[in-house]
Amino acid sequence: MQVVIAGGHGQIALRLERLLTLRGDSAVGLIRNPDQAGDLASAGATAVVIDLERATAEELADEIRGADAVVFAAGAGPGSGPARKDTVDRGAAALLADAAELAGVRRYLLVSSINATTQPPTDPDDAFQVYLKAKGDSEADLRRRDLDWTVLRPGGLTNDAGTGRVTLAPSVPRGRVTRDDVAAVLLAMLDEPGTARLTLELVGGDVPVGDAVRSLAV
Repeated sequence: MQVVIAGGHGQIALRLERLLTLRGDSAVGLIRNPDQAGDLASAGATAVVIDLERATAEELADEIRGADAVVFAAGAGPGSGPARKDTVDRGAAALLADAAELAGVRRYLLVSSINATTQPPTDPDDAFQVYLKAKGDSEADLRRRDLDWTVLRPGGLTNDAGTGRVTLAPSVPRGRVTRDDVAAVLLAMLDEPGTARLTLELVGGDVPVGDAVRSLAV
C-alpha cells in the first residue's frame, strides 16, 4: 500500500509513517520545508516538497497519482493566526481532495477535531475558533465529494505513550487521546474500507484499536 500524507512532518503524520514503514508499506509525506526531509527519512518515509497554500490541484495530483490513499494531517500550527487556519486547515484539505479526484485516488482520511463546527466564530480574531470552523468546513466539503472519505475527530491530543485501546464512535464523551493511538486508528482505517463515509470521534478508552475500527465497518 502506498499512502500519501499531507502535513508529513506533523506529530501524528510521523507516527503513521513509522507504522506504515514497519509493516512494509510505502509512506510519502508532503512537506513545505525541505529541511524536514531528514526527519521523514528517519521515519522511513519519502518526502515530497510542495506548498499546499500555493500549489494547484493539477500539481498536487501529479505527486499523489498511483497512491492507494491520502491522509490529511496538516495544520497551520499553534503559532499561526486566523488567516492561515483557513488557508491550511480548510483550503489545503480541499486542495488535496481536488487532487485526489483528478488523480483517481478514492480513499481519503481527514484528521479533524472533536469540536469541529460549521458555525461562524463569535470572535473572528480568535484563532482557535477559526480553526474549528476551518475543520468543520473541510468536513462539509469532503462529504459532498464522490470519494471514499473518513473523517476522524480526535479529542485533546497528548504525547503520552499509546495504550492501543480507544473509544471510537460517531459521538463520544469529551476526553483526551494519545497521538500514538490516533496514528494506530488511522492505520486500521486504511485497512478497513467499511469505514468509508463515516465521521467518527476518538478518545482514549478500553477497546483495542483493531476491534474498535472493525466494529464500525459498514
